[in-house]
Amino acid sequence: MSNKILVVEDDPDGQEMVVTVLEHMEFIVDTADSGEQATNMIFDSGNAYDAIIIDLALPGKDGWELLSDILGNPSTENTICIAVTAFHNSKLREEALRAGFTSYFPKPIDNTSFLRELGNLL
Repeated sequence: MSNKILVVEDDPDGQEMVVTVLEHMEFIVDTADSGEQATNMIFDSGNAYDAIIIDLALPGKDGWELLSDILGNPSTENTICIAVTAFHNSKLREEALRAGFTSYFPKPIDNTSFLRELGNLL
């Protein structure tokens, strides 16, 4: 059975790139353009996601707040959450992992290492 993944990314090009890679690997993919939309999809739609890929710099509710909501809910607290960001530095990577993200990738995402890590996590 294919894994179901939610991609939370406000940049259309970045979203399309990640979705294309995931669909090529036969993942079932949903997308959200904002933290608020992702919150509705995660908690109100009845969907269960195996992993959620979250851009840290979302407008409105950002990736940090979304992660906090996911980790704070017993039904989603063990969901794999992967941070992606264009504003990469080693301190930010450490902060993201310490905050509870399972993995972290700077943009542009290296497809090979991204898919390898996702395969290891799922």
